[in-house]
Amino acid sequence: QVQLAESGGDSVQTGGSLRLSCLATGSVASGYSVAWFRQAPGKEREGVASIGSERNSKYANSVKVQFTISRDHAKNSVFLQMNSIEVDDTAMYCCAAEPYGKPDLDERDLLYWGQGPQVTVSS
Repeated sequence: QVQLAESGGDSVQTGGSLRLSCLATGSVASGYSVAWFRQAPGKEREGVASIGSERNSKYANSVKVQFTISRDHAKNSVFLQMNSIEVDDTAMYCCAAEPYGKPDLDERDLLYWGQGPQVTVSS
């Protein structure tokens, strides 16, 4: 079993930056891929960014310029650096993991989910 705990959510102004962290504990292996998802009020959950075991990454088109995903295997942590944040980035963000090495933004493939921090962006 894998447990995921996110941190770093906050309220920021348009144009600001945030760094979200996802810490994995339990039966974690470096071969896992980890993805960040978000869900805004009234909208479906969407995959934002994913990173594979070899640090290869995949992004949603809407964020590939703004966001950067990275990981530290030694710390079992994955990070989402969010720059030039916009009001439309307001959402509940959560990380998810699966025991396969390739980055994946299909939520049907993700086995373990965190609870997610809230990110609120004001103009």
